[in-house]
Amino acid sequence: MKAIRTLVAGAALAVGLAGAASAGSHGDPVKVGFIYVGPVGDGGWTFEHNEGRLAVEEHFGDKVETVFQESVPEGADAERAITQMALSGADLIFTTSFGYMDATLAVAEKFPDVKFEHATGYKTADNVGVYSARFYEGRAVQGTIAGHMTQSNVIGYIASFPIPEVIRGINSAYIHAKKVNPDVEFKVIWVYTWFDPAKEADAAKALIEQGADVILQHTDSTAPQAAAAEAGNVYTFGQASDMAEYAPMPRISSIIDNWAPYYIARTQAVIDGTWESDNTWDGIGPGMVEIGEISEVVPAEVKAEAEALRDAIAAGEYAPFTGPLNKQDGTPWLAEGETADDGTLAGMDFYVEGIEGEIPN
Repeated sequence: MKAIRTLVAGAALAVGLAGAASAGSHGDPVKVGFIYVGPVGDGGWTFEHNEGRLAVEEHFGDKVETVFQESVPEGADAERAITQMALSGADLIFTTSFGYMDATLAVAEKFPDVKFEHATGYKTADNVGVYSARFYEGRAVQGTIAGHMTQSNVIGYIASFPIPEVIRGINSAYIHAKKVNPDVEFKVIWVYTWFDPAKEADAAKALIEQGADVILQHTDSTAPQAAAAEAGNVYTFGQASDMAEYAPMPRISSIIDNWAPYYIARTQAVIDGTWESDNTWDGIGPGMVEIGEISEVVPAEVKAEAEALRDAIAAGEYAPFTGPLNKQDGTPWLAEGETADDGTLAGMDFYVEGIEGEIPN
């Protein structure tokens, strides 16, 4: 990671605040910054955020200048990187990982004239908005395909951190795999990282050794795809990006995060002076979550079923968390036909009935 200079001079901070307040005025381009948790070439999460940044450049031309810093660890390094970007004159900063939440709030308090957008978080301020995608909708489609495609009835899941976003995805995939294959079981490995190809590959290999012939992931690299390709006869799904270089096998479909329209709209709001703090949570219907091409390896009838589910979710005709559903301990959660509210989903900290193992603290 590039070295980040420590900012200690009060005078420099004052100059930075003044510069940030005036940036974008007097005909200057609006400066839009992006803080990334992984490298832009990760092939997954950060790659798609960077595609959104490039779309901003293409859309606005010389009206906008974009800057980015990649591979910024969550924690103290994040606050330093965000501060540096604000001091550089950024008018709008997107911080694109859950672990940047408190750092984003801390920097925003020091730079009230800079607008901040935090991905997948829930804390807002007058100059901080949050945004995320309903990835769990895509997991429902993946689970449907996975339940049909497994021959061993063992589906592996590489999980990053035990936060609601990840837990929702595991539950959604399991519910829909179980609907089409009552004999299916899930094995979950927590790797405590968003991007670490070596750990991700090791997790995939461990799951394959445990009998998994379908692997889903909530991590950012293509390493699980490579491990599955090496093993042979193991199906995978692209995460956050299409990962189509591994199609038609092992990658048989994907979830694609489409950030470009959101980034363009929020940049336009800054240009127009209409930006306000907001909380956006969009899914398949608005196009923030896309389902990648389902490969020819998947039987036509399974593909049709998955696409019908995708379309029903997009149209608002079906919600992935629809009862009857119980929590893991058998406690009733959703009655027949009842759907989960956003508050419960946003704070989900439990497995649904049928998933074995515990969620780590």
